[in-house]
Amino acid sequence: MYLRRDEVEPERRTSPLALRISILTGLAIAIFSVLFLRLWYVQVLSGDKYRTQANDNRIREIRVQAPRGDILDRNGKVLVANRTELAIQVTPQDLPPPGPERSRELKQLATVTGMTMKEIRKTLKGGSRAAPGGPVILKKGLGVDKVYYLRENQSSFPGVSVERVFTREYRQGAIAAHLFGNVGEVTAEQLKQPRYAGLHPGDQVGQSGIEYEYDRYLRGRPGMDRVQVDALGRPTGQLRSLPPEPGDDVRLTIDSNMQAVGDGALQSFGLPGAFVAMNAQNGDILAMGSAPTFDPSIFTHPITQGEYRQLTSEKTDAPLANRAIQGLYPTGSTFKPITATAALEHRLIGANTIFNDTGSLKLDDNLTLHNAGKAVYGPIDMSDALKVSSDIYFYNLGLKAKASKGHGQIQDWARKFGLGEKTGIDIPAEVEGLIPTPAWRNRLYAEKLTDRPWSAGDNVNLAIGQGDLTADPLQMAVAYAALGNGGTVLRPHLADDVESVTGRVLEEIQPAPRRQIDISPATQNTIMTGLTRAAMEPGGTSYPVFGNFPFAVAGKTGTAQRPNQADQSWYIVLAPAKNPQIVVAVTIERGGFGVDTAAPVAARMLERYFHVPITPAASASTAGQTQE
Repeated sequence: MYLRRDEVEPERRTSPLALRISILTGLAIAIFSVLFLRLWYVQVLSGDKYRTQANDNRIREIRVQAPRGDILDRNGKVLVANRTELAIQVTPQDLPPPGPERSRELKQLATVTGMTMKEIRKTLKGGSRAAPGGPVILKKGLGVDKVYYLRENQSSFPGVSVERVFTREYRQGAIAAHLFGNVGEVTAEQLKQPRYAGLHPGDQVGQSGIEYEYDRYLRGRPGMDRVQVDALGRPTGQLRSLPPEPGDDVRLTIDSNMQAVGDGALQSFGLPGAFVAMNAQNGDILAMGSAPTFDPSIFTHPITQGEYRQLTSEKTDAPLANRAIQGLYPTGSTFKPITATAALEHRLIGANTIFNDTGSLKLDDNLTLHNAGKAVYGPIDMSDALKVSSDIYFYNLGLKAKASKGHGQIQDWARKFGLGEKTGIDIPAEVEGLIPTPAWRNRLYAEKLTDRPWSAGDNVNLAIGQGDLTADPLQMAVAYAALGNGGTVLRPHLADDVESVTGRVLEEIQPAPRRQIDISPATQNTIMTGLTRAAMEPGGTSYPVFGNFPFAVAGKTGTAQRPNQADQSWYIVLAPAKNPQIVVAVTIERGGFGVDTAAPVAARMLERYFHVPITPAASASTAGQTQE
């Protein structure tokens, strides 16, 4: 018997509840699978990565700055060292989140520090740090009372701490301020330079002067602290510390006592100027200063725009300028020994040739030149001309000297002596100066930057250190040293050696001379004799200052004319006159005659160097005495 299928198998119907259960079960299995796979990925495949990140969240590495090395004078006296001072430091990530609570804390900090809210926010955003990755230094030089207040109320100042930080200390005040330079945070541009390889943002480096030139020795090696912190970034313990290595010391060639004498003598006139005292045989700088000066400690704290303007303004005579290596000045008659060398070596005149100085020289129908004070010296030779500083004698040499294109007999010898180029001294920002030539002036004329081309009058002016000639005291000191030592053009230097903190010499600094120039013994003897007579014989231009000096020196005065200013005073001296040990070059803006202001400064420095008492001035009433 045949049965239908629906009679054999009862009807199967799926209820709505069963369907929902099936769907939910499927979703649960899918979600569980996703979670399982994610956990498997995080814990198994990426476990090491997240374990490292977790450790980084609770371990903070802080770079610890090394104390910079000291700067010493030639006798080991400390000139620049480190001192510690209390500073308020803020760790921005540990401050309360932006809102009323953070504003309250910052207002309290403003009251404690004396800063405005704007200044605080600006400092927190871009201020210097105690170390890269470390807290921001908000304020240095904290008083003890404020330290106690902050520590007693530490709970009210999360993220704020009081720590000791290193600051440069200048033991001699403003003495030699232009030489040391300053220290500051390495810039983004500097980090791209090879000399700063391995440094990080926030590292402190020398930014000028000796601090810049010898930064690689002075800055040392930073250390590292690994500190464990809690969820709020607060330290809970120190895990490991790599101490910093202090920087090495740099010993200078400077004699701090002589430096102090030079600074004091120069500043006593209250006028801008500069001096250089240098060993005439090896280029050691014994003293170098510039006036007006400044307190170098001003750069240990953030400097305001007003303070910077005071340091650079013409109204204050720009105290920040180092006139010893940046002063662009006509040299006046101190240039005459260079003209004399060119004239004798090129045989424009003989050492004993008599020239009749009538007191005037007619250049053309419209211009007649005269000696200073309209003096008339009559028949004189080269030695006489240097002794009395006869302008007419040297004007005549300027007319005789050849000059064409980029050369000239006087110009070429000026370059040989080192003028018109940097001396290579071991501090930055030195200038070159200018030796004018026909090619230089004619190019300016073609470009309509001057009113006339080169003429014979330019060479006449150059012969006595006037016109377009510019040089600085260091260049003139190097030139005179070459004359005194027989033709060695030295490379002056301020650093003597690099020493470890225990005093062991790590590196001696003895730069080789730049070149040797051929000056005949006869030429050298003639010029040195004239300069000695200028200082030691009655009638010599600096006899009133050096006539009673205990031994013979060779010196030359200069009174340079500058547009729209009073005359500039110059004096350069080699001592002793035979086999000179030292050369001193001094210039004083608006100082008038060289014998009146610059020469006395040089005399005080020589007295200190040779340990002789202050020398009484010689009588200036001798017949024939002129001032220059």
